[in-house]
This record gives sequence, structure tokens and C-alpha cells, in this order.
Amino acid sequence: MIANRLQPYDKGQRSGNQTESPRPGLLQLSDYLMTNYSKGVRPVRDWRRTTTVAIDVMVYAILNVDEKNQVLTTYIWYRQIWTDEFLMWNPEDFDDIKQISIPTANIWVPDILINEFVDVGKSPDIPYVYVDYEGRVKNYKPIQVVTACSLDIYNFPFDVQNCTFTFTSWLHNIQDINISLWRSAELVKYDRSVFMNQGEWELLYVDTQFNEFNLERGLSAGYAEMRFFLVIRRRPLFYAVSLLLPSIFLMVMDIVGFYLPPDSGERVSFKITLLLGYSVFLIIVSDTLPATAIGTPLIGVYFVVCMALLVISLTETILIVQLVHKQDLRSHVPEWLKSLILDKATVLLCLRNKTQFHSMRQHSETPENARDRKDSMVQLNHFACENGTDCEKPVSSSLPQTDTNLTVDNILHEISAIRQFLEKRDEYRDIAKEWLQIGYVLDVLLFRVYLVAVLAYAISLGTLWSIWQYS
Repeated sequence: MIANRLQPYDKGQRSGNQTESPRPGLLQLSDYLMTNYSKGVRPVRDWRRTTTVAIDVMVYAILNVDEKNQVLTTYIWYRQIWTDEFLMWNPEDFDDIKQISIPTANIWVPDILINEFVDVGKSPDIPYVYVDYEGRVKNYKPIQVVTACSLDIYNFPFDVQNCTFTFTSWLHNIQDINISLWRSAELVKYDRSVFMNQGEWELLYVDTQFNEFNLERGLSAGYAEMRFFLVIRRRPLFYAVSLLLPSIFLMVMDIVGFYLPPDSGERVSFKITLLLGYSVFLIIVSDTLPATAIGTPLIGVYFVVCMALLVISLTETILIVQLVHKQDLRSHVPEWLKSLILDKATVLLCLRNKTQFHSMRQHSETPENARDRKDSMVQLNHFACENGTDCEKPVSSSLPQTDTNLTVDNILHEISAIRQFLEKRDEYRDIAKEWLQIGYVLDVLLFRVYLVAVLAYAISLGTLWSIWQYS
């Protein structure tokens, strides 16, 4: 009988002239519960009866997500409740005490662990559990969980990660220990009452799933496990500001650089400066990007493609500058190239000053120019005969006439050389204008092709990231 096991606490005992105070009810109850208690045996009176452990998880904070090592560090509030048939009492026998806290080390505790554990976190030690008069043991404790998680970083910084916490008994099968949820699955799924929601990661929901598995074939009894699927999403604002916007600004400046004159060397130096600046930018942000051995985030591919576009832009600029540089040392533009670039390409590009590209061609060899050139030569050949008396002078005065003729011939020769020089210079200028027009049209054509490629690439990435962000 209980009364026989307890020392009465309502009556004092006298020893000599001193009277001892009655023992507190908590001490009597603790002595009663711990007497003949064995923590090494599962607390059931019938060994066939299954001990059901109800567990609950509340996510408090996401401490770290290590993409390189595929490790997730979280801080959770873990609660588990089970019934210990050896820890029951009648409250009326113990001053109406219905609940008592006793050391965890003195009672039986289920060996429920998380399968994904990879390291021991810095969790505070909670040395006590609550026990009520019906034998229900409540073990509440905060745990820093360091678990392995398969992290997919392809969508960085718009990634959503799904990590699993699998709670199971390491030794006892389902006939000995069964696992259930303390709260309903809906309450667990959207419970963010204690979550610290100011960090990099946002808690979306926590799904739960009960499963029974067998480690060996042929065994009738399996093992019970309860899985908690922790779904978290990264907040991308910091990475959008520090990674995406600088890259976008540099690409916009590269596009603006096409409006520099193609025949000036400033465009080449400007684009080389952009390329060097982008290289320095990639070196700075390389530590920010997550790295794994099995995959590369899409933003890394984005940076590589942007670098390739800058190189293509610089190559196009060098090609155009080389085409329009020292045009006077070249021959005339081939007719097929004129027809392809100045006729068809201008129509394709809808250039408004299309007639400007043909004015020089129409002005180069016209009947009026040929007639003017012929008339000028006739005037030069008959310059000495403008005075008729001079042409009809007798031959007897040969010496003065010879000196005069030599002087006139020298003057005519110098004038003819000057004219040939001017005509040659005009021809070189015409050739330079032709190549400059070819370079200008090619520059516009390549710029629009480059612009279309950049816009298509930006729209594709923006669409993908928008879908991932709001999916």
C-alpha cells in the first residue's frame, strides 16, 4: 500500500526536546516514484504493449546554410511526450500534487534521434522533465540541429530548399516504440509563431509524413519514423542589389558605347575599360556565389555569358575600327559588297538617310564631270594661244619664243601635276567615304544584332527568375 511506503508528512516526530517539521510532499512523491525504479527497462507493465511517443517540432531560426558542404544548421524547439506506467500516483495521497519535475537522467527516455545528424550542435542542457500523475512524461528542449541536406543552388539567389528531419528510434522497432505527431499536421505546417523571420531565409512551411521501413528483408516488424520536411526560401534582395544590378549597369554602358563614332579610337578604349571592370567585379563577387562539386548556379552562367557578350562587343568594335581606319590605302569597295550593304542592308535596317549612301556613287563618274575635265585640259593645252598675235609670230625670233614656250610648258606641267594630285586626293576621299559608309552600316547591323541577343537573354533570365521567385 502507498500509505505503508510513505512517511507521514502531516505528523511531526519528536526527538528529545526538538520537533521535526513534516517532509514536503514533493520530496515524498519523488522518493515514492524513484523507489525500485529502473530506467534501463521500457516503462510498460505488459511487454507486449507499445510505447507511443508523440513528438513536435517548432522551427526557431535558420542559422546557416552551407551550400559547399551540403549542411543545414537550424535551431528548433523539440517536444516529445510518452506514458511511463511506473510514474503514476494518486494526487490525493501527495498533497494534491498533479505534476512534478524530475531529473531526466533518473528515468527512461526513448532513443529517438534525427537520422540526418552530421555534427553535435551547441544545444543547452535541460536536465529536467515534467511528469503528471497519469504517467505522461513531457520532455521539452531546444536543439541546435546540424544536418545533411541536398541543397540545389541552380536557382540561386531565388532558390527554395527542402530539407528533411527524420525522427526515428535507433534501436527499438515499431512493436516497442511507435512515433506520432503531438499536434495535427495542419498546425505544424504553417506554424511560424516562434520563427525569427528577419534573416536571409524565409520559412515557407513544414510538411510531415509518417513512414514504416525495414532494414532487413523478412523481418515482420519494421521501424517507425516521422519526417519533417523543412521548406525554406532565400530572400534575394541583397544578392539582386550587390550582384545583378552592377552587372546590368555595366551591360547597359556597353550598349551605350555603340553610339560613339565607329571611326574614333575612343570606343575601343571604352570597351576595354568595361571588360577590365567586369573582370574585377567577378573577382570581387566570386566569394559570394555558392559553390558545389556537382553544379553551378544559373547566375554564374549569367556572369560568364555577360563576359562573353562584352568580348563579342569588343571584337565587333575592333572589326569596325579596322574597316574604317586608313581607308585611303584601300581599293574601291567591290560592287557586290556595295549592293549587299548599301542597298539591301539599308532597307533591312530602315535607315532614313539611305540616299546619302548613294550620293557619292552617283557623283563619282557623271558625264558632266568628264566634260568639265576635258574642257579644262583643252584650256590648259591652248593657254599660250589666247593671244592670237603670239601664235602667228615668225620663226626668226626663235630664242625669245623658245624661252617663253619653256616657261609656259613648266607652268602647264605644274598645273597638271597639281590637278592630278587633287584628283587623286578626291579619289582617295571617295574611297574613304565608301569604306566609312560600309563600316557605318555594318556597325548599325551588328549593334542591332547584339542588342537583340542581349534583350532575348535578359528576358529569358528575368522570366525564369520570376517564375522561381513566385512559384
